[in-house]
Amino acid sequence: MGNSVRVLSTLALKGAVARLAAAYQAASGVAIDADFAPTLALLERLRGGEGSDLVILTRQGLDEMIGEGRVARESAVDLARSYVGVAVKAGAAHPDIATEAALRAALLGARAVAYSRLGASGILFAQLIERLGIVEAINARAVIIPSGFTAEKLVSGEADLAIQQISELKQIEGIEVVGPIPLDLQTPAVFSAGRMAASQRAAAADHLLRYLSSADVAPVLRETGLEP
Repeated sequence: MGNSVRVLSTLALKGAVARLAAAYQAASGVAIDADFAPTLALLERLRGGEGSDLVILTRQGLDEMIGEGRVARESAVDLARSYVGVAVKAGAAHPDIATEAALRAALLGARAVAYSRLGASGILFAQLIERLGIVEAINARAVIIPSGFTAEKLVSGEADLAIQQISELKQIEGIEVVGPIPLDLQTPAVFSAGRMAASQRAAAADHLLRYLSSADVAPVLRETGLEP
């Protein structure tokens, strides 16, 4: 695209960026040309030489890109915090997940649990079921997707519970977010943005970075399941 900023973003920010794109283009005259994938997949693409003006990754992923000289250190900014949550199909009963014991019982009581192999939520959930001592029981009937949105498996009827970042769960119609996994069982993921060092549109990328980290954007982040 001609007058645009190329953005590679983690899936967790897809809802927010999609909501903001039209308003940003109307105000600035610059379009957001965005592509979304899990952070691990984006890191692989960036290391493979794919070009971008701006990236939105987990803080850990962004720090790796800064360390490799791919992202300008001075441009880095934290945008949002996100928690991993549990969802059910719209209209289904909401299980009790308020405590470790309740969550364990809810997971064991589900016909199938959908989670992602890639991304912060999938890594957290794999560690969590190991901690709870239910790896074999859950994985024997889990629906594990390589990437994408786990809540789609609720709509299709393949799973009773879906686990993912709340901001990712909320991007699928026909589901309801039960709530976050107990906060003492998880560390929130921090999503951060930075300008690619090789960007040919540095000024436009920096302008978009300032917008995404501004107070004006905070309400949209909250509505899409993120904490500014």
